[in-house]
Amino acid sequence: MIVGAVVFKFRFLLLQKFICAVVATPLLCVQAEDAAHQKSPKTIPSAGAIDAHAAERFAKLALQCVRKEYPNKISHVLNSDADVAPPRKLTPAFCGCYDWHSSVHGHWLLVRLLRTFPDASFAKPARDALKESLTAENLKTEAAYLREDGRATFERPYGLAWLLQLCAELREWDDPQAREMLTNLKPLEDTAIQRLRTWLPKLSHPVRIGEHDQTAFALGLILDYARAKNDEGLAKLAADSARKFFSSDKNCPLAYEPSGEDFLSPCLGEADVMRRVLTQADFAKWLPQFLPQIPKTATADWLPVTISPDPSDPKLAHLDGLNLSQAWMLEGILSSLPADDLRRPALMSAAEAHRRAGLLAVTGEHYEGGHWLGSFAVYLTTQRGIRNDKR
Repeated sequence: MIVGAVVFKFRFLLLQKFICAVVATPLLCVQAEDAAHQKSPKTIPSAGAIDAHAAERFAKLALQCVRKEYPNKISHVLNSDADVAPPRKLTPAFCGCYDWHSSVHGHWLLVRLLRTFPDASFAKPARDALKESLTAENLKTEAAYLREDGRATFERPYGLAWLLQLCAELREWDDPQAREMLTNLKPLEDTAIQRLRTWLPKLSHPVRIGEHDQTAFALGLILDYARAKNDEGLAKLAADSARKFFSSDKNCPLAYEPSGEDFLSPCLGEADVMRRVLTQADFAKWLPQFLPQIPKTATADWLPVTISPDPSDPKLAHLDGLNLSQAWMLEGILSSLPADDLRRPALMSAAEAHRRAGLLAVTGEHYEGGHWLGSFAVYLTTQRGIRNDKR
């Protein structure tokens, strides 16, 4: 207990010092990080940028887990004794990275970084890992698994939304291997879309939590996928669902966040999807009604960063990812506001504070965070949700 308290206090003091430096002198802040945390990144990408060194670190996190079957937290409905099998038999493409959805976005990470850094040192291992996982046989098994009785809720909506992001990334990549993998994924992609098309019209109320079941975050990923694919039907379904659930919302209780195991912000997640479905003028009018807490001064203290009290705990480690997702949601909100909007300085300050605190936590020291935090870091630093935002 004493050791744990000392570690937590050290991490808290480091983060506190770090946040002050974000507002005052970012360069000194980065230098302080390197001196205090040997396993932290030597450089932290600035907004909208990722360098080759950071990309290699994040790629290694995914490469270490995409074929690592155990430990494995499986969400599995048994219909009979025949369903008693290891993950590699049940879901052979996405059997690693601790759980199915993390495996999916671990594969997405590799594709995203291959597109961004095609000649990097990790390119061949990444291609080999993708080739081993995303075979036609593996993905037919995955699709059959998803269609089995009792699995209508499997990875819905979080894992299915990330699967669509993987498909979108491959579809946008002009590469022979990408085209082959996308063809292999089609049975699973079609099954996932069918599941979402069936579910969304029946969803009477949004799920407003900070974990996997959050409706707003999934709708954002689904909408980006549908627009990139020019799937007008799915795009309309996602956009209409967001409007139905969130258009009339006001005074989101931001002070109640975060919950102790959040890796997504319910309030920011909602704003991040609404900026995708509203015009710039309408979003600028909707936002102050929904989040009146955003100040009109350049301060980050209206949205404090958080820190995990135990990064080795699979649930408590979620808080390290919360900073990353809040950073990209804040940047998404910024991307949809007019250049003269008075809330921009506060949003920029908070985004930078959360970006830096979030990236500092992506160390790979604990598998509980290492198996998924790299994906969040790549989504943030490559601005996937912003560059894919099409109206």
